[in-house]
Amino acid sequence: MNVRVLLADDQMLIRSGFRALIDSAPDLEVVGEASDGAEAVALARETRADVVVMDIRMPNGSGIDACRTITSELSGTPVIMLTSYADADALFAAIDAGASGYVLKRVGSTELVDAVRTVAAGGSLLDPAVTRSVLDRLRNASRLEEAGAFADLTEQERRVLARVANGDSNREVAAYMGLAEKTVRNYVSSVLAKLSLDSRAQAAGYAIRHRLPELDGADDVAQ
Repeated sequence: MNVRVLLADDQMLIRSGFRALIDSAPDLEVVGEASDGAEAVALARETRADVVVMDIRMPNGSGIDACRTITSELSGTPVIMLTSYADADALFAAIDAGASGYVLKRVGSTELVDAVRTVAAGGSLLDPAVTRSVLDRLRNASRLEEAGAFADLTEQERRVLARVANGDSNREVAAYMGLAEKTVRNYVSSVLAKLSLDSRAQAAGYAIRHRLPELDGADDVAQ
């Protein structure tokens, strides 16, 4: 039995191209075409297609909104979202809406057919280019989060914190950094207050947990 596919894209030429690709596969067939989000939802209800291949941006109800409605009402109908370029925001929105796949429109004929077969069989997939974009965004977000954990500290306070996390006493930090021990105590007190911590042990744990960048150079001489 053929996998029945519904196509949804506001550009007729794109729909025609995808129809030709899908209909050329012996085990797939297009059972409907929609030009906007509302029509996609209506045809999904009417045709009960096995797979919906849908543009993420369409008029009269976006692809995301249509996807959310289809996956909510027709839980057994997987949706593949199409986009012209790798967009991490759109990907997260599509996943949140219940999409089973997310591929770029420039995908080749074999990849599109394989994508339809994959989600029809209960699998899920992401275009490699989109995956790279998302991973880059997550890495950047992680770096920003780590940096933000110490945003209120001065450069000198961060260096003192790195030494504390390294297990040094105030006297050792003072000798290492060429400061008075009282000055180091003041720095430590300021760090604890800014980070809302109660002890040196908590400060050390916080520095390690949030990957204080200065920890990498904690063995370097700080002047």
